[in-house]
Amino acid sequence: GKKDNGMKKVVLNEVAHSIFYAPQYVAIEMGYFKDAGIDLVLETGFGADKTMTALISGNADIGFMGSESTIYAYAEGSKDYAVNFAGLTQRAGNFVVARENTDSFSYEDMIGKDVLGGRAGGTPEMVYEYVLRENGVSPSEVKIDQSIDFGSTAAAFSGGQGDYTIEFEPSATALEQSGDGYVVASIGVDSGYLPYTAFCAKESY
Repeated sequence: GKKDNGMKKVVLNEVAHSIFYAPQYVAIEMGYFKDAGIDLVLETGFGADKTMTALISGNADIGFMGSESTIYAYAEGSKDYAVNFAGLTQRAGNFVVARENTDSFSYEDMIGKDVLGGRAGGTPEMVYEYVLRENGVSPSEVKIDQSIDFGSTAAAFSGGQGDYTIEFEPSATALEQSGDGYVVASIGVDSGYLPYTAFCAKESY
């Protein structure tokens, strides 16, 4: 419902707070939502599963996450299922970070190595595995650790876990600045265009 000032309150739960979503933050800071009569409340879910839970439970009006989450919710038989209605990013925003600095990285280098990946079934992990396959590497040939929380992989890598880690910014650059790792490939460049992150809402909304 609209407030007394005529503004409609909308709670937006984003999967993560990242420079990757800069256009959204610019729109907020420049007052574009207010211009449209929207009093936007931005919350961070820290994971697509948590963002989708907030949407389904009614704690958020709009969810912003990988487009796969709506498919999972629909497949579970939800009557008031979530619908993707707009995209924000159309490339993967994460990078391969290695222990050693090299200009000759190949995805085949990851065979038999420990890689700190993403959550099983999440868009970042699925796109990473797609890139492996596109480069002739089966994900089963790589020891992908999917047990570490989204926001903790860089710290785990700094602490000595893994030969490689898949990181978003600013974590990838922070690892380089600390000397703990080096960006050797861009998942976004290597995967090409895809519906990476989308806004969704329940059908009833």
